[in-house]
Amino acid sequence: MNPQVITVSEFLEIINETLAVAYPEVTIEGEVSGFKVSQGKFVFFDLKDESSVLNCFMMAFALKLPIEDGMKIRVTGAPKVFPRSSKFSVTVKAVELAGEGELRRAMELLKAKLETEGLFDPARKRPLPAFPERIGLITSGTSAAYADFIKILGARWNGVEVLLADVSVQGAQAPDQVTGAIEYFNRLAEPVDILVIIRGGGSLEDLIAFSTEPVARAVATSRTPTVVGVGHEIDFSLADYAADVRAATPTDAARLIVPDRKEITARIKHDLSRTESALSAAVAQRSSQVDNALSRLAAYLRQPRERVQLAGSRLTRGFDRLTSQLQTKQVQVNNYGRALGNFERLILVRRRQETANLIRVLGGFDPQATLSRGYAIVRKDRRIVKASSAINPGDKLDIQLGTGTIQADVTTP
Repeated sequence: MNPQVITVSEFLEIINETLAVAYPEVTIEGEVSGFKVSQGKFVFFDLKDESSVLNCFMMAFALKLPIEDGMKIRVTGAPKVFPRSSKFSVTVKAVELAGEGELRRAMELLKAKLETEGLFDPARKRPLPAFPERIGLITSGTSAAYADFIKILGARWNGVEVLLADVSVQGAQAPDQVTGAIEYFNRLAEPVDILVIIRGGGSLEDLIAFSTEPVARAVATSRTPTVVGVGHEIDFSLADYAADVRAATPTDAARLIVPDRKEITARIKHDLSRTESALSAAVAQRSSQVDNALSRLAAYLRQPRERVQLAGSRLTRGFDRLTSQLQTKQVQVNNYGRALGNFERLILVRRRQETANLIRVLGGFDPQATLSRGYAIVRKDRRIVKASSAINPGDKLDIQLGTGTIQADVTTP
């Protein structure tokens, strides 16, 4: 019997179908080797142990924590043989760090990266409103952290509306759900006053969702002031560093965002007491001032006639001084008037004499007077002739006499 012959492509397709049925998804643990990112979106690395090496491929957006060569990780994905190269590889869907040491190493790498970008800069931190009315709460609705938060919140302050985004706070789905909840609250038409993210205590691996890059960036870029209370007081996540306010615990978050009604009541009573004391002192002072004013007024009214007479005498003396000053000024005005009149008359006589002298002088320069004495003005082409050399035979001359003008033709110059 002849064996069945198949092509290479058919064989590889059978292998991949068999793998898809037998191992639709596997989780493999190993050490990272040859890690690289291509074009900012494709991630390639090898996963190895003491004796074997496995090629891995994944998309960059699926990598929630930074990894580097030498880290021990767990990858979850599907095995496959690529037809073009016949290369066996695992297409990775999710990556988890294996062991607390690897988690801390990855956190420190990511923290250094985000710190360099300024996401943890204290200058970016915003103050919380003193009396919030709407709070956006991101946590597991069935957790003890949620119950403790609501209990402390109600004990400290009433009338606060809490909008809960019930999310997973642990596991592979937690980062996406937390970032999705932050985006949801930021898109609300009526935004909340404070955004609170809380989770109870646990191991570093339990809390790792709050130290992923997407969650840290979402907290840092939230348009609403954020408070993060994850784990116990000694626990720190990257979301803590990115938040506007870090709470030591979920219950501490409740204490930080609302005031204590007892403290406010005591403060109001204290302020009222101080205000009453200040008002009493002010009233006593004003009462004393009024009494003093009334005493002075009574003393003033006991001698009204003398005061009026004294004021009348002062007024009379002032009026007499004013009358005397007015009379003196009137005499001075009259004197100035007479002096001004004399000065005007003297100036007028001088101006008349000067005018008569000018008329006599100008009369001596009158051309008509000169012509009347027998002189004549000779003009050629309307120009006065001053020398015989300026005329030629045949020229026509106009001769102006004392009375009338004659025309002449030049025959001999």
